[in-house]
Amino acid sequence: MSLVTLIEYADASPEVRAVYDDIMKTRGTDWINNFWKALAHHPPTLRRTWESIKQIMAPGALDPLTKEMVYLAVSAANSCEYCVHSHTASARKAGMTEAMHGELLAVVAMACETNALADGYRVPVDEQFRA
Repeated sequence: MSLVTLIEYADASPEVRAVYDDIMKTRGTDWINNFWKALAHHPPTLRRTWESIKQIMAPGALDPLTKEMVYLAVSAANSCEYCVHSHTASARKAGMTEAMHGELLAVVAMACETNALADGYRVPVDEQFRA
């Protein structure tokens, strides 16, 4: 159950509609997902978040599939159900196979487990690993 009413396009302010229009144009779609509809309650956050996502997820040194898989991995580690679903869909659209998905989640689970063990034991960092 959502804790906030989602702001649909028809009910959005001109400032919010401008962001919605850019999202739809950039993504080549005719709909706005619920994440953006929730953020629309605070237009400055909606605009800032969209601009940041657009910049960070744009093509660069990492290809779009890698970026989506990293986003999915962090979302899974943070237990964000919404982001796990949305970035799994985006990663699949970018070419992630079922085998890649399974292997990615296995790596995430292993990293979470070993992170917890290292934190729990307060293992000192080896000098060779210091960046």
